[in-house]
Amino acid sequence: MEEPRVVYEDKNFLAVHKPAGLLTHPIRIRTASFKEPALTDWLIARYPEIREVGDSPEWRPGIVHRLDRATSGVILVPRTQKYFEYLKALFQKGEIKKTYLALVFGDLHGKSGEIKKAIGLGKGVKRSVRSEKMVKEAVTCYEVVKFKKIQGEIFTLLKVMPQTGRTHQIRVHLAYIHHPVVGDVLYGPRRGPQWSTRLMLHALSLEFTLEDGKRMHLEDDPPPELSL
Repeated sequence: MEEPRVVYEDKNFLAVHKPAGLLTHPIRIRTASFKEPALTDWLIARYPEIREVGDSPEWRPGIVHRLDRATSGVILVPRTQKYFEYLKALFQKGEIKKTYLALVFGDLHGKSGEIKKAIGLGKGVKRSVRSEKMVKEAVTCYEVVKFKKIQGEIFTLLKVMPQTGRTHQIRVHLAYIHHPVVGDVLYGPRRGPQWSTRLMLHALSLEFTLEDGKRMHLEDDPPPELSL
């Protein structure tokens, strides 16, 4: 598996590239015989101060937001509790602009759009726009970047800007409009194209204001299969 890497670093926080296939933090149950690697293991080995940072540092040290295991891209990691609280407040108030790249099935007509559909708990780990359990408002905006023809099939590369932060939000919303993310076996076809080896979703950039008022834009180069 690809190694994580540091995108940006200062005394307050890191921005780190999380590879596709790597957990952001461990699942709650770890046994002596099975400890699946997670981004937090890599972080603690290099930045031991992160052990004491977070709401649940014994479980997810330094984690103020997360990406799905199958999603690659940039994650913010505070190095102090003070900056954890600062970044947490920005996320809660929707003051961090998140941009993703997604390759979806089909020809998604129009230059841009907005998907406004509440999401609730589904079966197992799934979320659903049809559920009436734990329903929360969810809004996703998108822009068409380009169309790709691969082995005779049409796909659309999107920039996606979630306005809320629900679990699996982008994946659920794009499946809802009948353009699921390529490689998404949970919300899309159970068998993707033969050339696809991963979920084609990448957290491209984060933009926010630092405590000192400086505007920060952090970007993680996309993998070749999601290149602009």
